[in-house]
Amino acid sequence: MIKQFNYKQFGSIDLAVYDNTAKSINTIEDHIKIIFIPQKYGIKVDFQEFSLPHDALLFVNPQVVIQPLKIDLAGAELIHFNRDFYCIEIHDQEVACDGILYNNVFEVPFIELDENQSKDIQKIITDIKSEMQSQDASTEEMLRILLKLIILKSTRIWKQQHQLAETEQHLDVQFLRKFSKLVEQHYKTHHTVADYADMLSITPKNLSKKIGLLSKDTPNDIIKNRIILESKRLLAHTSLSVKEIAYSLNYEDDAYFVRFFTKNTGTSPTSFRKQF
Repeated sequence: MIKQFNYKQFGSIDLAVYDNTAKSINTIEDHIKIIFIPQKYGIKVDFQEFSLPHDALLFVNPQVVIQPLKIDLAGAELIHFNRDFYCIEIHDQEVACDGILYNNVFEVPFIELDENQSKDIQKIITDIKSEMQSQDASTEEMLRILLKLIILKSTRIWKQQHQLAETEQHLDVQFLRKFSKLVEQHYKTHHTVADYADMLSITPKNLSKKIGLLSKDTPNDIIKNRIILESKRLLAHTSLSVKEIAYSLNYEDDAYFVRFFTKNTGTSPTSFRKQF
């Protein structure tokens, strides 16, 4: 079910009763998504498969391809919305669509929930589904409040799980978000650590040191992995030639791009595409 408020869209899908789920998720690919995933439920995010031991929330940007791995989707819920519905209204960037949950190149943004946290989130989802049935003039704002409540609670849980809840670590979190955002914005045109260090007005060595406090991956790994992910998406989901994909990622020499992709994935672009 989708609610339309002029250009603003908000929807809720019970994945247990929704037919052809993978296809239905892709029809709203331009929407931002939150998925509640019951424990041991299998899901594929782009090219990674996950089955988590606890209930979890997954935060998904537009264009990310999601595919359920089980026919039985009992308990799984999908909330989706466009940027007009939420982001324009928000002033606190930490819980906006460019916040850490939606702009994190370090990892797939799962929030694992303990029993009490899961009950809390499920209660909010129930309230959202109830509000979706309302025709009240305040429905739009109520849905936005409930949505923000999920994101606020999830951001708090994420920071606690990553031991970033202390006030003195606030700057580290801000730096992580800023670097994430820069990589997401510029990975097609800027491929080196020096490029991003220059944007952040620090040395490459200091950039590596600061990211090392927050991630097991180096800045170079993070930039490289984002380029590889986009390469895989284009190979799997478009008909662009390898040369066109290389050019779109700012590699003028497609042979160099082929070597780069093969070295980092263990297979050539052509062989990877044949899987799809």
